[in-house]
Amino acid sequence: MATSHELGKIGIIGSGLIGRSWSMLFASVGYQVMVYDILPNQVANDLKETQKELNNLESKGLIRGDLSASQQFSCISGVNDLSELVKDAILIQECIPENLDMKINLYQQLDKIVENNTIMSSSTSTFLPSYFSKDLKYQSNVVVAHPVNPPYYVPLVEIVPAPWTCPDVVTKTRAIMEHIGQKPITLSREIPGFALNRIQLLLVNECWRLVEDGILNVPDVESIISDGLGMRYAFLGAFETIHLNAEGMRNFLKRYAHVIDEINKSMGATPKMEGPTADLVIDQLEKMVPLDKLPERREYRDNCLTQLGILKKKINNEKLRRLS
Repeated sequence: MATSHELGKIGIIGSGLIGRSWSMLFASVGYQVMVYDILPNQVANDLKETQKELNNLESKGLIRGDLSASQQFSCISGVNDLSELVKDAILIQECIPENLDMKINLYQQLDKIVENNTIMSSSTSTFLPSYFSKDLKYQSNVVVAHPVNPPYYVPLVEIVPAPWTCPDVVTKTRAIMEHIGQKPITLSREIPGFALNRIQLLLVNECWRLVEDGILNVPDVESIISDGLGMRYAFLGAFETIHLNAEGMRNFLKRYAHVIDEINKSMGATPKMEGPTADLVIDQLEKMVPLDKLPERREYRDNCLTQLGILKKKINNEKLRRLS
């Protein structure tokens, strides 16, 4: 197995859940990971939390990769100097707060000290990469690698280039994401919301309309996803689900395209998430999951996602064995 120095160095900028998740993911296969935050004490706290989390995952048999928790943690270190972070890094994964001015300032700093072959990758879910890379010398090295929260348990990563991103940067970023066990998708160009949030917002918008129009309450809308669509979508995409529901997509569209058109026409304008409906949704959600129970519910979510990942891997491995 390659050592961390043979694989190369990854720089993580920013602390918190996303930064820790990226650190663990890169360390899971042996990359040398260096973590930086503008607040030095935050780096130390993050390293403690990372070690604790890795040991906890190992004790439950849920740790990713073939390395032990101690081996993975030995790949991770902290640094208080941005220049030291970027030195010899093959990729820098930025995880700072979603504040455009902060991102522009950070990338301008990086642009002055980064090496010409280092990939600068952002975890942003909000800002197009062109927003913070347009005036950089090394703008061709900037790409978005947007993870899905929580990244350690949900493997999808959206790779989004700016108009000037070098195609080789996109290819290399995707290869690194595949190497650490994530499931990257590559957008051909940047669009607001990227792909995942555009699809998610369409779903949330209709859920909102159903509550706003008094058709369903929040618990029942949630059940549509968790006990209905989500059960299938955990294993199949939207198109294949339809493909299997009929004798193929062509047959489905022949039978239902006109019905779908009528439903689409009935949906109305995109709702604004404010006002009385917002109060109603918030009230019902907080009854379902009180704010003091959020950490407990997140732990439940993460455990479910882990077990689902194990099940999917087992099913896919059995499928491959049958085909071989």
